[in-house]
Amino acid sequence: MAHTYASEYPAGLNVDHGIKTFFEDFYKISDTGTEEAHELYADQFTADATLVMASKVRKGRDEILQIRKGMWEKVASRLHRPVKIFPFGEGAEEVMLYGTVKYVLKDGRKADVEWGARANLVKEEGKWKMGFYQVYLDTAAMQNAK
Repeated sequence: MAHTYASEYPAGLNVDHGIKTFFEDFYKISDTGTEEAHELYADQFTADATLVMASKVRKGRDEILQIRKGMWEKVASRLHRPVKIFPFGEGAEEVMLYGTVKYVLKDGRKADVEWGARANLVKEEGKWKMGFYQVYLDTAAMQNAK
């Protein structure tokens, strides 16, 4: 079966198609380690956004771009599977997410990590972006990569 970035959403809850597409595109970009993808990743956030990745807090595009580049320093490839996305009610712009990510490190080790996240979305000029994104993951899983 081909990999997909599509997620499950709660039954009976209408979710803006643009939000669904945003997250599919976001994780596809997240899994691409090129310089162009680093820029695209930073563009998925508002200019004043906050990104919390484990214990690191970054604000604004420049800081988000720097942390993004750092996320690829030891990683050869990654593959996200955003399993479920839970909007906080009808028409909500705040969501909780659950997924997995497979890493291949540059030293050849591999790791499978479960993650959770919280995101606040903002519509700017007709496009969804994140104003806040916090990722919760087991950083020890990366240390114990095999």
